[in-house]
Amino acid sequence: MAIFAYKAMNPAGKIVRGETEAINLVDLELRLKRMNLDLIHAHPARQVALHRLAQIPLRERIHFCFHLEQLSRSGVPLIDALTDLRDSTEHPRMRNTIAAVVESIEGGRPLSQALGEHSLVFSPVFCSLVRAGETTGNLPDVLKELTASLKREDELAAYVKRLTIYPSIVLAVTLLAVVVSMLYVVPELAKLFRSAGTALPLQTRLLIGLSDLLRHYWALILPGIVAVVIGFVALIKHNRGAALRWDAFRLAMPLWGPVYRKIILARFANLFAMMYASGIAIIDTVRVAQDVVGNRVLRQALERVEQLIAEGQNVTAAFTSVGLFPPLVIRMLRVGEHTGSLDQALHNVSYFYERDVRESIERFQVMLEPLLILVLGGLMMWIALSVLGPVYDVITRMKM
Repeated sequence: MAIFAYKAMNPAGKIVRGETEAINLVDLELRLKRMNLDLIHAHPARQVALHRLAQIPLRERIHFCFHLEQLSRSGVPLIDALTDLRDSTEHPRMRNTIAAVVESIEGGRPLSQALGEHSLVFSPVFCSLVRAGETTGNLPDVLKELTASLKREDELAAYVKRLTIYPSIVLAVTLLAVVVSMLYVVPELAKLFRSAGTALPLQTRLLIGLSDLLRHYWALILPGIVAVVIGFVALIKHNRGAALRWDAFRLAMPLWGPVYRKIILARFANLFAMMYASGIAIIDTVRVAQDVVGNRVLRQALERVEQLIAEGQNVTAAFTSVGLFPPLVIRMLRVGEHTGSLDQALHNVSYFYERDVRESIERFQVMLEPLLILVLGGLMMWIALSVLGPVYDVITRMKM
């Protein structure tokens, strides 16, 4: 199917714009009719629209799960619940996605399969959990767990973002001040020093040299930096060895590495607990978890865990064998296996790590802010001292 950008009118006479998939314009008009929209104009969207279509905020998926869970638990038929969600959703791309899901279900597909057709919006884990809920008849409970999980993910992301705002502003302002100084202030002072015939110390000559380099070759420096970044990203994307080394470095980074590992383990434990509680086999849970850890080193470890479980080892022994999972995870797995409450044990792991992540991020910020101020302040002080010494010499000569 193609992607069309459309302009339509709702029953209230309001103009609605959006993008959605359709076979052709006739199919598009029928789809919009089902959404109570009258097509005014449409044209094929650019190819990048598929990626924009997937850019649906996490909170929209939280609202989707919450409202679908509430309506399903109240006994509202699934198709009616989805239709109500479609009509009440304000986000255009989410509304179009729900409309496509409604059409798929009307065509005879189960909810999990209909959601799976939109893998850029609903992850394989999401669809697997919904499928398990359909199979066991516990879809409302699964949706409730998904809502809680997505809420925790959203809260953690917002927390990390909030704590990085101040260091980012300090870094941006300082770098801007340095660039302005190097491009405009230092060159003017260099002219003054040359005209006065002042003997310049090494640090001042170095500063003027850096300023000249930046002024004369910025057209090469900026594309060079961009090329290096693009080349690095391409190397990580296409070279498995380089990607593994990069992910291993991210786990071993000073200060941030332990926090990053805990974020991944909290996500993994929460996912494992939800899928196990939904009745999904452990080996299938491990296989699905490989796609969500977001780190190739841990993915490789989970592939080994899957292999060991398939060979007959129990869960605790398999996770212990790979040597990448901390004692807390191993201990909780062992307790969960012995008591038959593996899902609850893993929920505890997720809770501990999420709490620890918040505390670690706060400690990281406490250490980062003074360190950042010290480094950037030292840089600005070096620039100031490199300039003030010769300026003082010039003023002294003028007085003499």
